[in-house]
Amino acid sequence: MKAQHRFALALTGALLLTALPAGAATLAERYDALRAEQPKLQLRDAAKTLNVSEAELLAANGIGKTVTRLKEGDNVPREIMRRALDLGTVMALTRNENGVLERTGVATRLKPQEEIVGLDADKEKEREARLRNIAGGYLGGEIDLRFTFKNWRYAFAVVQPGKDGVVSRSLQFFDTHGNAAHKLYVKSEAGVAVFDQLVADYRNPEQSADLKVTAAPAKAAEKPDSAIDVKEFQLAWSELTDVHQFNRLLGEFGVSREQAMRLAPAGAAQRIGPQAVRQLLEESARQKLDIMAFLGNESVIQIYSGKVVKVMEAGGWFNVLDPEFNLHLRDSAFSGGYVIKRAGVTSVEFFDKNGELVVSFFGVRERNKPQPQTWTDLTAALK
Repeated sequence: MKAQHRFALALTGALLLTALPAGAATLAERYDALRAEQPKLQLRDAAKTLNVSEAELLAANGIGKTVTRLKEGDNVPREIMRRALDLGTVMALTRNENGVLERTGVATRLKPQEEIVGLDADKEKEREARLRNIAGGYLGGEIDLRFTFKNWRYAFAVVQPGKDGVVSRSLQFFDTHGNAAHKLYVKSEAGVAVFDQLVADYRNPEQSADLKVTAAPAKAAEKPDSAIDVKEFQLAWSELTDVHQFNRLLGEFGVSREQAMRLAPAGAAQRIGPQAVRQLLEESARQKLDIMAFLGNESVIQIYSGKVVKVMEAGGWFNVLDPEFNLHLRDSAFSGGYVIKRAGVTSVEFFDKNGELVVSFFGVRERNKPQPQTWTDLTAALK
């Protein structure tokens, strides 16, 4: 189907549905009508067309049928993810507006002493924050996640026929605004009984589709460049000893991430075009380089480390389509990117047209060793 035709269908469906009198159709009925017109429309895109959140649409259409609402509470998402370590092989999916990262594998567990001692004792405050945002594992290995659990609100268990006829079982988490935070799909027979028990233990007594979703606040305006002490900022950048200190630097100077790239010291942030993401992935595949891809939202960051093999454009996205790793990037929405040098490490970040970070890339390196020359050469050639 041509893009113009798809757009016309979406517009027609939206106009028909929004023209209905208030109360004339339930959300589930409106979704059914839209799906009849566009059977391949993803739930997230359908929610946008219907002017609701993905969580609201999932609940309205599925609770009592394919969806079970799970308990809520400050510590519940962390405990569910801790229990999910017993699922074995899973497909972990994290997305933002213009990127999706999917990784199939088994999550590692922390040793008891690791959780007690902490993983970053550089500052006690950082250590405490990190301890609050772990769930007994998921650090390194195949399923590599960094949580911000304070932003997690709703959790659902979804059981429905998959595209291949096999029953799909997943845990799906959403934030206060109804946006998808993270999803875990069971990928082993052994995980089915664990999943069923987890759902039984965390089943919400109230199986209601009524969610208290709040509108996302408007994005804060950037501080004017003239209000920033650029010389001090550049000096602080040059004094970084670890890339993990960068977010703290942004907070101290009150600059946005993309603004920081514009104000970076000379040679520290080189602007590149949006098409460079294809060049990066194609060259990584051709050279068989080990890379790291970071993709996240306000609730979680997911990391892939390894090689990419099959890269291609499909459905308006540029994709990595490997057996255990998929990456989908809507690079038509990218404004561009930057090759960045911080604390002796070179990375590449791509932003969308709203100034939001979509995806970051690093070269895989051994601990306490410089990045491979092949990676720095590749980044230097990006345009």
